[in-house]
Amino acid sequence: MEGVSSLDEPLKKLLGGATAKVMAEHLDLHTVGDLLHHYPRRYEERGKLTALTDLPLDEHVTVVAQVADARILTFNNGRGKRLEVTLTDGSGRLQLVFFGHGVHKPHKELLPGRQAMFAGKVSVFNRKMQLAHPTYQLLDASDADEASEAVDAFAGRLLPIYPACKQLDSWRIAKAVDAVLPSARDAVDPLPASLREGRGFTPLPEALLKVHRPQTRADIEDAKARLKWDEAFVLQVALARRRYADTQLPAAARRRVPDGLLDAFDAKLPFTLTEGQEKVSKEIFDDLATEHPMHRLLQGEVGSGKTMVALRAMLAVVDAGGQAAMLAPTEVLAQQHHRSITEMMGELAEGGMLGGSDRGTKVVLLTGSMGAAARRQALLDLVTGEAGIVIGTHALIEDKVRFHDLGLVVVDEQHRFGVEQRDALRSKGKQPPHLLVMTATPIPRTVAMTVFGDLETSVLDQLPAGRSPIASHVVPAKDKPHFLARAWERLAEEVENGHQAYVVCPRIGDDAEEAEGRGGKKAKAKKAAPEEDGEKRPPLAVLEIADQLRGGALSGLSVEVLHGRMHPDEKDDVMRRFAAGDVDVLVATTVIEVGVNVPNATAMVIMDADRFGVSQLHQLRGRVGRGSAPGLCLLVSEAHEASPARARLSAVAATLDGFELSRIDLEQRREGDVLGQAQSGVRSSLRMLTVIDDEEVIAAAREEAVAIVAADPELERLPELRTVLAALLDKEREEYLDKG
Repeated sequence: MEGVSSLDEPLKKLLGGATAKVMAEHLDLHTVGDLLHHYPRRYEERGKLTALTDLPLDEHVTVVAQVADARILTFNNGRGKRLEVTLTDGSGRLQLVFFGHGVHKPHKELLPGRQAMFAGKVSVFNRKMQLAHPTYQLLDASDADEASEAVDAFAGRLLPIYPACKQLDSWRIAKAVDAVLPSARDAVDPLPASLREGRGFTPLPEALLKVHRPQTRADIEDAKARLKWDEAFVLQVALARRRYADTQLPAAARRRVPDGLLDAFDAKLPFTLTEGQEKVSKEIFDDLATEHPMHRLLQGEVGSGKTMVALRAMLAVVDAGGQAAMLAPTEVLAQQHHRSITEMMGELAEGGMLGGSDRGTKVVLLTGSMGAAARRQALLDLVTGEAGIVIGTHALIEDKVRFHDLGLVVVDEQHRFGVEQRDALRSKGKQPPHLLVMTATPIPRTVAMTVFGDLETSVLDQLPAGRSPIASHVVPAKDKPHFLARAWERLAEEVENGHQAYVVCPRIGDDAEEAEGRGGKKAKAKKAAPEEDGEKRPPLAVLEIADQLRGGALSGLSVEVLHGRMHPDEKDDVMRRFAAGDVDVLVATTVIEVGVNVPNATAMVIMDADRFGVSQLHQLRGRVGRGSAPGLCLLVSEAHEASPARARLSAVAATLDGFELSRIDLEQRREGDVLGQAQSGVRSSLRMLTVIDDEEVIAAAREEAVAIVAADPELERLPELRTVLAALLDKEREEYLDKG
């Protein structure tokens, strides 16, 4: 189709090498189509002035304002010159500053009363907001042909303000867009005609024209509605095709067998399952009984009993003659799951052993650091089918591991497992096994539909009986150092009352550059934003804090450390002693974030809490209050009271609802972060759609996509949609869909 080709033209053909290079390097725009989909962030009305009062610090902004006054100041005994210009817009004032030789032209042009567009990075100097050396374009110049052109270009128009970068201002991007706009008429329309007409959408070329050069606000709304739909729809078609392909795979049905392991297990449970657990279990059992592989996402609040639901699914599969594998992201977690599952099962986990139940099975652990003999035995138990359940890290995926009959794979904290691992495990079954993905980070419905769109979703939102409330407070260590002293006293009081406590730090500490990322991986410590962290000190570290506490506020208590660089046996030993109550205070990195269950631990102090994400703080906090005594979580921060970091912490302290927090998290972070690094394909294709605000659009697009794919799985009758999908799902981007 010749239409595709004009949008595939490289930008340097139309714009010249220098501009094209900046666009490629700084804005990731390479073709005419890329630039046409680089939409304005907002629009300024000619004569309507931007609010100068709410400019974001450290961001590149474009403002339209009027010059109130301009004066040249000298410094260095008259050797240096500085031009200071004050802008006003009715809402507030903003200072511009130009230095050195750069003062002459603006001094001649920026006269009081003049109106212009200014672009630059907002900084603070002497407690005032300012733009240093901004670029500007006069809007009411009155002396030359060029000026009258500028007036014509802007009079009565909505000025598009583009996402820009230091090297390329918004209005230079606007000029480049003018050069490529004629190609918009060749845009391939992905929406089937019936859908487009049925929903009354503007044709795509017209929508592109309206979004870049609107005549009215209504034009913008029209264009946005159309372009959002395209993004949501193309993505949902891609996901619907993946789900459809999955339903075409064969799987062994694993129907529930009465009087087996599962019934024996249920009979000895000391409590009844919550309604939510019953409902979700039924969804899973129904899926397991079909001859196509289950692909289900189980998301639940911290402590809602996901492991219990997953274990019952695994037992049902063992009853039906299959094996179940649970994949954990770290060794600590694998050991933890193994320990809690064997404890929950009791003699049912000792199949074939003396004193084991005759209905029992073997539950084995398989991790990379196991000794050779233990590993050999575990591998043998898997291949003979002696072990019905295996729990392990990605060591389970290695070539050497063979199963007798793998029926179900449970993946814990799935976003750490890419498609390669999922496929590798799949290939271990005689037929594709059923898949259950568990995530402890509640995900807003729209994100689940977008990121995990190829999975059916089950949600556990009730907490089991007996879970205690957790009180959370922010401790402003910088403004009120005595609050921190009081926090350590509170910790000591908890221990005096027979309880235990955690102290969490962002870094391990024997190496200034290192922090421990999620899952014990080494990662660079996140640098706090400059205005949040005047001292630029490195994040607090486990080893240092533990030493300080032993020698100071908590002397006389048993204080131990836990972090990802310890030997697995050593980690296991510390966790075991903590669980047994022999350790009073555990100073740890985020290795304790998920799955650690010590009901007697009631208090947690999180140091430098502003360096953790919202959902991570929620996960960490979920480690306390797991018994009958109430929990306490203290978020220690030196962030300034008015900073976004403190606002985040206050939000976490204010609610225990993980879904509410994940929503706050999503609103505060950029969409791209939420969709995760693995989601680069989605990120680069979502330009207009915001996953949090456009719930109706995503839900409606999903319905249409499902119907279209069911009727025409190969999209044979929709060649345009196929073309657009192929562009979205070029090789790299195809992967994001699996990495969900």
